[in-house]
Amino acid sequence: MKIPSQARLHLLHRVAEGTLATHSREPQGFPYPTALPFAPTARHMPMLLISRLAEHTRNLHADARAGFLVADAADGGVLEGQRLTLLGSFAPVAPEDSGELARRYLRYHPDAERYLQLGDFSFWVMSVERMRYIGGFGAMGWLAGDEVDSLEPLSTAEETSLCAEFDANPRRPAHLRLLGVDRYGFDLLLAEARNRFTFDYPKLTSEELHAALMDLIERQSGSAGAMD
Repeated sequence: MKIPSQARLHLLHRVAEGTLATHSREPQGFPYPTALPFAPTARHMPMLLISRLAEHTRNLHADARAGFLVADAADGGVLEGQRLTLLGSFAPVAPEDSGELARRYLRYHPDAERYLQLGDFSFWVMSVERMRYIGGFGAMGWLAGDEVDSLEPLSTAEETSLCAEFDANPRRPAHLRLLGVDRYGFDLLLAEARNRFTFDYPKLTSEELHAALMDLIERQSGSAGAMD
């Protein structure tokens, strides 16, 4: 097994939708898969915004164990691309604790604002026990849930500051929007498509993250460009 460093983490940040598989209540015991948008938390865990009336939500209330598949199809099709299957459980986020998550989720999915206004939707976050990554021939295998990332995540204040700095920069390309920041890269909306600007090494200090942000703006200024 040879899995590229942080490959599973970058995949979680690059894809906007996944497949949630819950345990069906009726008919009982069957897998119940459904496609859903998601956003990564600061700790790179899938975060869902789901209706209390949805079948998968009712399933999770009865049995919190679930699988979550994230796939990024290549030119040759889904089997040629990267795939990550996460196994674990989902837990609802209490309304009084959801403010920070809501702001993060809406950066990734601004159209979800209308669902929040309905009052029927709530956030659920996954705790991962095991995962299987497939990235091509010889690049596959099982990993423990804590192998997603061993570094301390950015604080909300630091990430918010970097996003504000990006938005205020006069050289920021009009076609580029910064969705999120972590120690391994920037999550972007580039010409209406989700993308990922990956770092050559983890950025452990504010100074390194600021320099990486300036590098991103410099590379993308004036053209659509391509992500590294």
